[in-house]
Amino acid sequence: MRTSLFFMALGVGLLSACSGEPAAPVPAATLADSQDTVVTIVDVTARATVMPTAMLGSLVAEKYGIRRADDQIMLLVGLRRGEGSAEVSVPANVVATVSDLRGGRRPIELRELSSGELMDYVGTVAVSLPDTLKFEIDITLADGARNTMQFTREFQPQ
Repeated sequence: MRTSLFFMALGVGLLSACSGEPAAPVPAATLADSQDTVVTIVDVTARATVMPTAMLGSLVAEKYGIRRADDQIMLLVGLRRGEGSAEVSVPANVVATVSDLRGGRRPIELRELSSGELMDYVGTVAVSLPDTLKFEIDITLADGARNTMQFTREFQPQ
């Protein structure tokens, strides 16, 4: 599956930040496989990725207006139809919430993030580490088809 330029830039930024040297481009899927959650809605693939914003490279964070911090988590949701070079973004109504183990539940404000011809939805949420967060993402396509993604992630201090 072709990924957005944001995912590619994210991957290169992560590798560069870790080594201190420029990194060769690598497929983003190899960087985030363990953090991706995927669902299908009819013929649309929805992929959600969560990560601490401190892991973003500074250039990527600055370009997309995301504050890098140890106590902030980023949620990135991409919706795609098609395969390979024919893959296109699919607009949808995307509503995300996050809950912690203490029962606190709050919305994640998502904004559209464009990178070339592709578009994703991104939002951030503050977290007190260590914590386990449950994410719930309701996705409704223009034709009314919908699905809900639910997943849990653990976050530890770096």
